[in-house]
Amino acid sequence: MKITKSEVTMLHAPADEQLVDVQPKAGGMRAFVTLKIMTDEGIEGIGVTFAPGLGLSPLAPALATIVEALCDMAEGQDPMQIESVMQDLRAKTSGSGPGGLLTLAMAALDMALWDIKGKSLNQSVSSLLGGYRKRVPTYASGALMRPMNLEQLAEIGPALVAKGFKQMKSQMGAEDTPAKEVLRMKTLREAVGDDIDIMCDINQLWDVNQATTIGKRVEEFNLFWLEDVVAHDDYQGLARVADALATPIAAGEYVYGINPFRQLIENRSIDIVMIDLLRVGGITEWRKVAGMAEAFNLPVVSHLIPEIHIQLMGAIPNGLTVEFMPWTLKLWEELPNFVDGCLEVPDKPGLGLAFSEEAFKRYAV
Repeated sequence: MKITKSEVTMLHAPADEQLVDVQPKAGGMRAFVTLKIMTDEGIEGIGVTFAPGLGLSPLAPALATIVEALCDMAEGQDPMQIESVMQDLRAKTSGSGPGGLLTLAMAALDMALWDIKGKSLNQSVSSLLGGYRKRVPTYASGALMRPMNLEQLAEIGPALVAKGFKQMKSQMGAEDTPAKEVLRMKTLREAVGDDIDIMCDINQLWDVNQATTIGKRVEEFNLFWLEDVVAHDDYQGLARVADALATPIAAGEYVYGINPFRQLIENRSIDIVMIDLLRVGGITEWRKVAGMAEAFNLPVVSHLIPEIHIQLMGAIPNGLTVEFMPWTLKLWEELPNFVDGCLEVPDKPGLGLAFSEEAFKRYAV
């Protein structure tokens, strides 16, 4: 089998979607870069990527151009030999990476190759990667962000529970006093009760002292994890916080490629390994980090793109929970089933996904 051609499309789609009706509607748009790769046997694989940040990133056209260039370089190669194709592309572009837009573009191509391989063998990607379970817990993300006031937290949290979520993520890091930060967690915990898992993302907004001080004060609310409490590359600072707190520390979404995860894990900087499918460079690299985490007895959680991450999290024994962030929901014809607080691994070949024709008609640019 050979790669014969590709099709790259940029979409300007709504930046977010409501998970529950009481959640304020989010404005703005986000630029997505979609990819279709065709083979000489008529099999088509799909992938998606986007530039980090909010809104229509001015870097999105550049990202689309890089995806196109990588696909041109991959033409004529065997899509079943994924590691070979990706290593060849890394060798040819070594002066431009690792990291940044190159890695984000690599991720889209890598996804599409795994989709082709699964369709060719009539197996889901999850099955190709090992096939560990058919259902994975998932947590609501994006509905309890920093702009929400205490009254909104108290209303949205129970609404998410009523919708079937047993886990949800909120945020701290924007209040002007520790007491106000603590009050956010107190309000949400009282609203949803003790049986719901609450995660909290800081998005690198604290320093080590803030993280340890506020982290200790919110321990009474039994958070499932605190996320990205300090700068992502402050490995020693993260380790200090992890040692000081009983609450598990999660991080990893901000790093590019696989090598930084070695630093995070060997320095015991984190208790939970969070892998971003785009920043790590695609499925091939994602599974390497998951294996690294397993060797150190650490659980893995996903970041964004739940529709694809369910395939990966369903394949590994140390997968903890899938982030259900609704940014990419509108891109697909069908979504993985949400049942009893979990996502079910689709049993269709490849990624089990197809791009929404309606989304392309409405949002393609």
